Amino acid sequence: MLVLSRKTNESIIINDNIVVVVVEIRRDKVRLGIEAPKHVPVHRREVYDAIKRSEVSSNRGSDLKSEDARQI
Repeated sequence: MLVLSRKTNESIIINDNIVVVVVEIRRDKVRLGIEAPKHVPVHRREVYDAIKRSEVSSNRGSDLKSEDARQI
């Protein structure tokens, strides 16, 4: 993992097209601004994890339906 130090209003660039800016630092919270192309999904980790869990659940459901169809 790359660890960088940044101050308020400083930024980092990822892959020439993603900019992460430190918008505000308050006590134990850091607010980040992220500029990315529309085709690049950007999520908080807990949202990303929920999306992945949902996808796994959906795939299991469709796998079960496929299995039921094969048995008929």
